[in-house]
Amino acid sequence: MVNLIGTYECKADAKGRLMLASGLKKQLSPVLQEGFVIKRSVFQACLELYPMQEWNVMMNKINKLNRFVKKNNDFIRRFTAGVKIVEVDATGRVLIPKDLLVFAGIKKEVVFSSAVNIIEIWDKEKYESVIEDSVLDFGDLAEEVMGNIDIDE
Repeated sequence: MVNLIGTYECKADAKGRLMLASGLKKQLSPVLQEGFVIKRSVFQACLELYPMQEWNVMMNKINKLNRFVKKNNDFIRRFTAGVKIVEVDATGRVLIPKDLLVFAGIKKEVVFSSAVNIIEIWDKEKYESVIEDSVLDFGDLAEEVMGNIDIDE
């Protein structure tokens, strides 16, 4: 399992290529050769970049869903909509497919944000807006999500 740390900024070029920051590239070095899966986020207008091993873990979980339950099929279809395999080229760039750039509203300024084992890819303005909007509610959210976890477990 990959545990990623940090938030990094970069610029998208005219072809939709993003240069991975050296700190992020260093963290991903053990899995760079395996490739990545990029997809639309479920909850936000951003993209999610999964190292291939993390994607395979997720697919193993999804494969356990009963395909004879309509909601499960609907979920799988929506979860995998727009999924693409991408690679980091020799210069450390990732080519983002045009349809995914449009979905995330990525123009020029981009933020890579670590989300434990995946990377969120945001248009910088949208990222800043989401972070600012959530500041006021974060204390309540932290208490609700983490407040009942036994630290010793």
